[in-house]
Amino acid sequence: MPDQREIKESPIFQGEDESIAYALTTTPWGSSPSSPTLTVKNAASVDITSTVAPGTATVSGDIITCPAISGLKKSNRYRLEIKFTISGNVLETWADLIGRE
Repeated sequence: MPDQREIKESPIFQGEDESIAYALTTTPWGSSPSSPTLTVKNAASVDITSTVAPGTATVSGDIITCPAISGLKKSNRYRLEIKFTISGNVLETWADLIGRE
C-alpha cells in the first residue's frame, strides 16, 4: 500500500536549469489549508530550502503554491515536504525530487 502522504506525482524530475513553482491541491486531505510551509532537504537530510526555494508558500482556495525551486544538481536526490493546517490538524505531504540535466 503506497504512503497516502506521498504526493501522487513523486518522484518529480527537474532539470538543473529549471525554476518551478509547484502547486499542491489539498482536497485529498481536506479544504481551506492555512499556514503552509515548505522544506527541501538534500540526500543527507540537510535543510537546503533557503538556497533552492527562497520565499514563502501561498494559498488560494485549496491550492498551495510553493516558491520556485531551482538550482537542483544533476543526479542528486532531494525531498520536498509541504506542511499545512486544515481544520486544526497539522498535515505534511512529501515528494522525491530528482535533479536532471
